[in-house]
Amino acid sequence: MFRLLRTALLVVLAFVAGILYERFNDDINCDNKGGQMSQGLCVGASR
Repeated sequence: MFRLLRTALLVVLAFVAGILYERFNDDINCDNKGGQMSQGLCVGASR
């Protein structure tokens, strides 16, 4: 039973880590394009 809970916990942690990693990359990419992140969206970036 412990193995099942441990596996589920590791999957959840990996999912959250992936989301945080992508959000951080989006922020950097937005800055590189001259925009600003506002409520999770890149505003004012040039293509």
